[in-house]
Amino acid sequence: MNEHALSVLLPTYNCVNTVRATLESVKWAGEILVVDSFSSDGTLELCQEYGARVLQHEYLNSAKQKNWAAPQCRHDWVLQIDSDEILSPELAGEIRMAIADAPAEVDAYRMPRRNYVLGRWMRHGGIYPDYQTRLFRRDRARWRDREVHSHMEVSGRVATLHNDLIHHGMDYLTRQIRNLDRYTRYETDELKKHGKTFHWHDLLLRPMAALLYRYIWLQGFREGWRGLILSGYMAFYVFLTRAKLWEMEELGLDRSPG
Repeated sequence: MNEHALSVLLPTYNCVNTVRATLESVKWAGEILVVDSFSSDGTLELCQEYGARVLQHEYLNSAKQKNWAAPQCRHDWVLQIDSDEILSPELAGEIRMAIADAPAEVDAYRMPRRNYVLGRWMRHGGIYPDYQTRLFRRDRARWRDREVHSHMEVSGRVATLHNDLIHHGMDYLTRQIRNLDRYTRYETDELKKHGKTFHWHDLLLRPMAALLYRYIWLQGFREGWRGLILSGYMAFYVFLTRAKLWEMEELGLDRSPG
């Protein structure tokens, strides 16, 4: 198989400050397909500089957006990458070899993701290797219909690559906190969709359990203050999700406002 016979699927929305590095890392691919949620900050113009094919589509959630876009990729093999991620040169080479020699029973590959948190690569606290299934045969995989943090469902076998996908997902607390309201709203919608209801002990015990699990059991303490901050952030994520579930029931809302 031609090593360039790969489509890169890149979802975007107002990410002009981060997406150039992503585009640089995948510009060798046969196609870059950008599915954009109506950016207004120059993202589209930058993507077009790299020869990307741009489609715009209303964003409902991440899974629906990617499931809509993936069938429109031109090549059989698709790599999905986010606008705050970078394909390391080592992983790019491994992907070329993988799609050239993929066994017939392998429909997707997962890869370890290296997460940079507050300026440093973290290994502990459940954040590495953080395997992500991102390379797949276009017609043999799709994302689960979930409001947030959806995983891929694959028809055949999922094999493992060994080099890192690089993720700058928490460079600054300010940006992460801005995203927190949106992510917890989606998570609350997911709970409600599956018939979950508010219980007082979930609001008290689940955040505490999340903190101890990340910080003690997964050894987040080995990362110093970054480990404590990340563990606290995840506990607050759980707390806000359950608090919003209470709010939806108390105020009679169909979904969280925002």
